[in-house]
Amino acid sequence: MSHTYTILGQIMQLIPRFEFDKLVQETKTEHCSHGFSSWNHFGALLFGQLSSQDSLRPLVAGLTTNASRLYHLGMAPVSRSTLAYANEHRTHELFVRLFGLMLSKCQAIAPNHKHHFKHKVFSIDASLIPLCLDLFDWAKYRKAKGAAKLHVKLDHSGYIPQFAIITPGKAHEVRIARQFSFDPGDVVVFDRGYTDFGFYRTLVDKGVFFVTRMKSNADYTVVERRPCSNPLVSSDQIIRMDGFYSAQKYPGLLRRIRIQDPETGEYICLLTNHLGWSTDTISKIYRDRWQIEIFFRTIKQNLKIKGFLGTSENALLSQLWVALIAYVLLSFLKFKSTFQWSIQTLCAILPMNLFAQRNLWNWLDDPYHKLSKKPLTQLTFSFG
Repeated sequence: MSHTYTILGQIMQLIPRFEFDKLVQETKTEHCSHGFSSWNHFGALLFGQLSSQDSLRPLVAGLTTNASRLYHLGMAPVSRSTLAYANEHRTHELFVRLFGLMLSKCQAIAPNHKHHFKHKVFSIDASLIPLCLDLFDWAKYRKAKGAAKLHVKLDHSGYIPQFAIITPGKAHEVRIARQFSFDPGDVVVFDRGYTDFGFYRTLVDKGVFFVTRMKSNADYTVVERRPCSNPLVSSDQIIRMDGFYSAQKYPGLLRRIRIQDPETGEYICLLTNHLGWSTDTISKIYRDRWQIEIFFRTIKQNLKIKGFLGTSENALLSQLWVALIAYVLLSFLKFKSTFQWSIQTLCAILPMNLFAQRNLWNWLDDPYHKLSKKPLTQLTFSFG
């Protein structure tokens, strides 16, 4: 019988070791490492994410009880103090670059978005990660509260995060959004928290189309009224902003569409700089923005970004970046599998199979095994 690596070992083999070692040399994470390799460090944190461990003690215990199965991973059991020290002192930059490496491999097999045009579609948003200010005194958010903020640019082709920035909770979304890069022709969708006409002008100057919601107190003049064939659309207008600062920051034309949500019956006003699309296309683009909310909900409910393995800024950032790497790896498995997986289902079943010795791809395509065609026989017990 041929040797089969564990499920965890085969997942870690998706990361090219020579490329990982190159990143280690570039970031110098093994300077004065005293025998604890960066691969071992990453493997321990990844195991913590995939096995749903939210503190150091059960994470270390889980690795120790499977010590005989760690050799083929290139790992060894680690003490709690060693892992805690590495989390605090080894730069998280290694995981930032590793995330970019694995993202490029995942994007190559991601399915296209479901819209009829060829432009790339992205959502941008941010989500707070509450922290105890007494423990994380560096993450001041409000007077008595601490928080970090995860800013994400989500690619609608496969709904995977193409870019992420982690900041203190006070950082404003628009300021961080200016750091996201877009190509001419890209479509970006965001909510009212990004309302800033200077930001809109920046997007237009780059040749980027955007779809967002319009604030109810916006001051504008209607330049043109268009007929509405969709019964859910009450108005389709070309407008120009009238506010003093708004008009200075964005002197061009915009399109305002008032549309009814078929599920709630409420009307919302959408704003876009694309004057040619149908109202149905624009509403579908904005409705698809909900996928970034699902992304945040998925990583908060299924990956470990609420219980933390350290209180320093570097320990927190290391854990969050490894969580994002885990999400990309799970997305890669989902795309490659013929079984209709969801990330939530993978996160629920994978912890119980990490050290199972079974071919990864066979397990992904047939996780529940095929039912035997042999007739069932009833067991009988004889009592003397």
